[in-house]
Amino acid sequence: MKDLSNYNKHVENAINWLWDVLPDMITALIILIVGIWLIKFINRLTRRFFERKDYDIALESFLMQLINVGLKVILFVVVVTQLGVASSSLLAVLGSAGLAIGLALQGSLANFAGGILILFFKPFKIGDFISAQGVDGTVKEISIFTTKLNTFGNQVAIIPNGQLSNNNIINYNAEETRRDKIDVGIGYSSNIKKAKDILLEICAEQATIIKEPEPQVFVGELGDSSVNLTLRFWAKNEDFWAAHFFVIEELKRRFDEAKIEIPFPQRVVHNPD
Repeated sequence: MKDLSNYNKHVENAINWLWDVLPDMITALIILIVGIWLIKFINRLTRRFFERKDYDIALESFLMQLINVGLKVILFVVVVTQLGVASSSLLAVLGSAGLAIGLALQGSLANFAGGILILFFKPFKIGDFISAQGVDGTVKEISIFTTKLNTFGNQVAIIPNGQLSNNNIINYNAEETRRDKIDVGIGYSSNIKKAKDILLEICAEQATIIKEPEPQVFVGELGDSSVNLTLRFWAKNEDFWAAHFFVIEELKRRFDEAKIEIPFPQRVVHNPD
């Protein structure tokens, strides 16, 4: 009978405790549901606000992610506090946990700081074609921790912001125009002036090649088996590759018509017999 009495007492205590905490649990659940809805609502308002303003796309994406994470942290603190956890104790736990997490995730914090530096100093923006960390591609997205690039093959390359902000970056779209450099070798018996005139004619006829500054052709090197000419010209970023490939194809066709030889490496094998 004594064991049954103790059992009944424990059950009664459990029921009393449940009745004591049930209002707080219900309130916390309501706060959680309403909070999640409010966060989604605020995110929609933020997105509409940025859509009406002409801000940098990368900055918009970064701030929206930061606001979303910040609101969720605040909601977590409010819900846990409602369940009876003292705010001072919670802050102490969060502080200790933050220190431990910070030490464990130093790389992530470096990436976060790198993202802020990229958005502040703007070495590139969404839509720019860059070369970084051995990857060439068009910037697709700049998020809190990483930057996404679309490569030539339409793959998505994800690069940590910490590495991007602390290493060399080549931004091919930083200026409106780019200068191309094409090297071509001709035979020693070929007419250098005629070859140079053909290259300049190609540039003059191609509308996408900028005429000022003028295209230049000069002898860059006297090679082992060829006279190496260097052609330099300017083009707008959007026309650069079209002009580049056009010149290469056209110079080959016109050199063939003009009987200008483009030498290629040859190996002569002598029979000792």
